[in-house]
Parts: sequence; structure tokens; C-alpha cells
Amino acid sequence: MNKLYKELSNDWYRLLTPLEEYREEAEFFHKIFDRNLKPETMLELGCGSGHNAFYLKKWYDLTLVDMSENMLNLSRELNPECSHILGDMRTIQLDKKFDSIFIHDAIMYMNNEIDLKLALETAYAHLNHGGAALICPDFMKETFNSLTEHGGSDGPEKAVRYLLWQWDPDESDTQYNADYVYILRDANGKIKTEHERHILGLFERVKWVELIKNAGFESKTFKDQFGREIFYCKKSE
Repeated sequence: MNKLYKELSNDWYRLLTPLEEYREEAEFFHKIFDRNLKPETMLELGCGSGHNAFYLKKWYDLTLVDMSENMLNLSRELNPECSHILGDMRTIQLDKKFDSIFIHDAIMYMNNEIDLKLALETAYAHLNHGGAALICPDFMKETFNSLTEHGGSDGPEKAVRYLLWQWDPDESDTQYNADYVYILRDANGKIKTEHERHILGLFERVKWVELIKNAGFESKTFKDQFGREIFYCKKSE
């Protein structure tokens, strides 16, 4: 598991991805569900630190799943009223079903066809009939471009800056690299740096559609405010 979700999570994660950056996205996701389904219950697979859930919980009864205990602990701080469960979206089996399922960019860690297939099957298995899953990949092969970006923020005592370099070393496979450098300044002004590589999934659109259909869904797509294509996946009545 990446450092970002383990040893760096408690002290630095919220400075790397501030909570307020998720508000607009969460409202967009809610509008999709509200116009198409009006669910009451929601399962989020790969909830991370609970930033999306912080905004979504005012509309839904949320159950949150992540495979990192550190990230779940961050989410528990933000969302104590939500149910939190340690688990892997490829294999988890809960004893209840939900009106809706939400998978944000954690789906990008499904970097081979088998893992993506398993995650989609998990979503289908945990939906009530007539329910829907919203699945939000950052890229498909057709939309991927190598890029660099930077960001970070300052807290009362600590501060973080990061550099991200996304690139595809082998266009024939289903993966790309996201290389991160983190620059961390502690309360005493001491600076340290960390580097890590996240290996993420990159599939053609036709493969996404095929795997979603094979899992049992009927799907349609929406464009979000960043121009990304996201999948609204309906389970039959």
C-alpha cells in the first residue's frame, strides 16, 4: 500500500487534498443520483479519508469501505455518524444491499482487467434491484495525456507541497504511472521529501463498457465539470 495511505496519512493527507476541494464534485454526483434515482442508502467503495462522504452524508445514509485503516480513521473523524468497514472493493461481501453505490477515483487502482471486473461485480452484488452505481475514472486510454501538476496547502503549523508526474511507460498495457514527490515542512520548519509511485489503471472506453455490461449493468455516461466521463450503472428492477 502506498505511503500516502499509510505512514503519511495521519499528519499530511488533509493538507495534500483539502476538504473544501470536494464540495463541488460531491454536489455534482448528488445531482446525478437525485435526477435519476433518488436513493436513500449509499455504499462508497474506496472512501479514503471521507472527503466526498462529508458532503454526501447530508443526502444519504452512508456506509464507507476502504482497505486502509489509516484512511478509515481519518474518515471516522470527519464522519462519525457513518458506518465504516475495512475491506477491499474486489472481495468484500457485506450482509446488506444498498440503493446506490459510489466509487470515486479509487477505481483507478484497479490496474488490470481482473481487478476491475471484480470491483464491478462487487458493486452489482451490493445493489438493490433498480439501484445504481456511479463510477468515476480519472482517465480512459482515449483521454489520457502525460502531465505534471503541483499543489498543497498550509496548516496552522505544518505545510505540504507536492509534484505529480503522470506518464505511460507502455501504451500496450492497462497501466500508467503517477509519480509523486511530497515536500513536508513540520512545525519546527524542518523539511523532508518523500517519493512514491502509484500504478493506476488505464482501459479503453470499449473495455469499460464491456466489463460494466458483463457485470450485469445497463450504463450511460455523464461528463463532470472537469470533462471526465463517468459511468452511471443501473441494476435491473
